[in-house]
Amino acid sequence: MAVTDRIDAMASPLCDRIGVELLDVEYEGGVLRLVVDHPDGVSMEAIAEVTREVSRAIDHEDPIPGSFTLEVTSPGLERPLKRPAHFERAVGSEVAVKTIPGIDGDRRVSGVLETADVDGIGVRLADGSCRTLRHDEILKARTVFVWTPEPKSVRKGKDRGGVDAPGRKVGS
Repeated sequence: MAVTDRIDAMASPLCDRIGVELLDVEYEGGVLRLVVDHPDGVSMEAIAEVTREVSRAIDHEDPIPGSFTLEVTSPGLERPLKRPAHFERAVGSEVAVKTIPGIDGDRRVSGVLETADVDGIGVRLADGSCRTLRHDEILKARTVFVWTPEPKSVRKGKDRGGVDAPGRKVGS
């Protein structure tokens, strides 16, 4: 069993007990990174508690040979999608998917996640077509944050409280 699988199996119940979801486990270059989430956001207290609990468990089980750095973080704007439930919650979102080698079609797929279930996903591409993939064909996937600037009329001028952009009252 890979290090990430052992850590996932060990850390997932600890995260559940703390009240956060373990989204991802990465181990690369001596850094063990756990990505946790909660529907209302992840507090620093929750991150600290996960760090303490996982650190204790790792010290007890010793699943990683040698030294490493443990990082516990929230996913930020672009969230990794690994499990079917992650994909199901992301339906309607922009996604970027990379398939495993040997799958027909482009290895990089991006568009709007239209469907997701226990078998796989459907992504609506920019050309309007839909690409379906089984979960076992997906190497990596994440949501994509689409940034749209505020209209100029909102950035310049007054906000709703009669205050201009620098915070001064207008017409005083």
